[in-house]
Amino acid sequence: MGWEYSDKTKQLFMDAVQGKPGTHLGEIENPDGIGEHGSIACGDAMRFTFRVKRHPSDPTQDIITEAKYLTFGCTSAIASSEALCAIIEQGNYTPLTALKIKNSDIVEYLNGLPEQKIHCSVMGAEALESAVFNWAQRRGVDLKKLGIDMHDQETEEGRIVCKCFSVTEPYLKRKIIELNLRTIPQITNAIKAGGGCSSCHHVPGGLQDILDQVWSGHAAGNTGPVQLPVLPAEPASPEFSPYQFAKKVERVIDEYIRPSLRGDGGDVEILDIKGTLIYCSLKGACSGCMGASQTLKMLVERALRDQVDERIRVIEV
Repeated sequence: MGWEYSDKTKQLFMDAVQGKPGTHLGEIENPDGIGEHGSIACGDAMRFTFRVKRHPSDPTQDIITEAKYLTFGCTSAIASSEALCAIIEQGNYTPLTALKIKNSDIVEYLNGLPEQKIHCSVMGAEALESAVFNWAQRRGVDLKKLGIDMHDQETEEGRIVCKCFSVTEPYLKRKIIELNLRTIPQITNAIKAGGGCSSCHHVPGGLQDILDQVWSGHAAGNTGPVQLPVLPAEPASPEFSPYQFAKKVERVIDEYIRPSLRGDGGDVEILDIKGTLIYCSLKGACSGCMGASQTLKMLVERALRDQVDERIRVIEV
């Protein structure tokens, strides 16, 4: 399935993987705050680090001056991470005020994300929260006295509901309320729970039971949930003939990948297509670059997997 991303999402992704000035892919040495979220085994993971300008007497007035991330994931994961760092650096945030940044702010900054990719923006917001918790420990800030509940142990303690992605019941209930999740597909799109073997969907104590329990309790307590932004639905992916598949690959390379490479004096040539294996060779300045293999994987392969077919593998020739 190919995903339809906004132009801003695609541009942020391309700029990040090429390491253009002003982007944030990387890790801060000796950071003031560090947080992680996700799992490489599950396909998406993020490490978020930030540096602050320390206030001489009141650590709650520290200002975040630099933010970086290491993200393992797709186009939307990298673009969402870029968006989070940009929002923080442009907003002159303290670590505490940065907690007001929600995944919906990241989605809005990107001019929307496919519904199935919302979990990428959630990952960034969760990694930020974890990093702020780490900063508070380092700076001796008592978050509980400030009325801030960080849920730092929720993802580790409690009954596991979704074994495929190790999602616990306390974490699941909190995200259902925060993100106004009403159906099992919405849960899967937002936090991946239920996206593996599906055995947790309708078993006793499973996703549907927890949805019923959460929203029946909210109805009784008359508590208003957080509203998600309205996002464009992702159309079903058609079946391609080998010819149509090749033409779609060529179109993505011509319209999306090649202009970015040519901007740095490089190019890419398709030598052969066998099933979902794309045999490519980098040309021009890119051919002798030490990062050629990374460019093929981070830019060419990820773009083709996102926009043409998730099974595509790019082979360097």
